[in-house]
Amino acid sequence: MLKDILSISGQSGLFKVISRGSKNLIVESLITGKRMPAHATSKVISLEDIAIYTSNGEVPLREVLKKIAEKEGNQPAIDHKSANDVLKKYFIEILPDYDQDRVYVSDIKKVVLWYNQLQEKDMLNFEEEANEDENNEAEGENEKAEA
Repeated sequence: MLKDILSISGQSGLFKVISRGSKNLIVESLITGKRMPAHATSKVISLEDIAIYTSNGEVPLREVLKKIAEKEGNQPAIDHKSANDVLKKYFIEILPDYDQDRVYVSDIKKVVLWYNQLQEKDMLNFEEEANEDENNEAEGENEKAEA
């Protein structure tokens, strides 16, 4: 689910990978639906690779989004433009041990915005992702057994 959803530095919103070329990706904006190339010089990061700092290490973004979905009953979350105190209080409810020194309000805004964008496009299917993870683990075990 999240491995094909990208954040591109200098571009607003999230992008879905449409095609992979040798020197760039073709991506589609989740907001406008417009397609464009994401060049190798752009700072592109998959949501799959993002984690939130906690007092005990890091929590993958996937888990944070899942907690928001559970709290909100798979409905939209609060507005990412809410007051800073409201956003911090909300995030403490989602992830009580998040590292308040290393996770800034701007990071919380992004997480809430991303959740709302993905939820609006019905792209938050945690059951499907759990099945993919189980299949990948099973394949990994089979490869180890064959080796």
